[in-house]
Amino acid sequence: MFKVRHFDRSVILLCIRWYLAYNLSLRDLEEMMAERGISVDHATIHRWVIHYSPELLECFNQRRKADTGKWHIDEPYIKVRGQWRYLYWAIDSNSDTVEFWFSERRNRAAANRFLRKAPKRHGRPERIVIHGSQTNREAIMSCDTTDRLADRSRGKLEPIRVQRSRYLNNRIEQDHRAVKRRVRAMRGFKAVNSARAIVGGIEMIHMMREGQAKYACKAQPSLAEQFNLLAA
Repeated sequence: MFKVRHFDRSVILLCIRWYLAYNLSLRDLEEMMAERGISVDHATIHRWVIHYSPELLECFNQRRKADTGKWHIDEPYIKVRGQWRYLYWAIDSNSDTVEFWFSERRNRAAANRFLRKAPKRHGRPERIVIHGSQTNREAIMSCDTTDRLADRSRGKLEPIRVQRSRYLNNRIEQDHRAVKRRVRAMRGFKAVNSARAIVGGIEMIHMMREGQAKYACKAQPSLAEQFNLLAA
């Protein structure tokens, strides 16, 4: 993962972890590294974050614990280059993140894409709670019907139950705050691809703190230890 890099792996991982986990700017990190005797430009740190965050997230996903099968879905908005973009997000009944996907639009096509991606990685949910979006409801019903018609197994697939509830989706509203708080300190994004990589990294940090991955050691590893395990 870190071949042909000018800087040591530990420096790269430290900068990525601090940037994703704490309210630090890229220039803050440049200055902090300089105090350690390491001369690295803030633009280089930004490239590290964009390049390595998706790779680390993919390694993390391979260690993810199974969800409860009862999902809550919402799509909070994040500003990119002055325009609103949408983070399709699903958590389970334990408030653990199931899946997320950064989209330029909030429509039926985007909802369909997210609802194809999430069950493919995590399996079919038993129930999905939505805030009240008719578009999301139609997408869930459409994807569910397609899956059941295509199913060739002996056991009959049960339909996914869809429930509309503003109250029950309060838990996912609370979950949004951690990401929005970190994004606000970054003062927005300049491009969708970089936003997608960074938001994915921020959510990975959130999942690490919530203990959503399985490791061989008995005690829950620290953030630094989890980063080192993923990059090993």
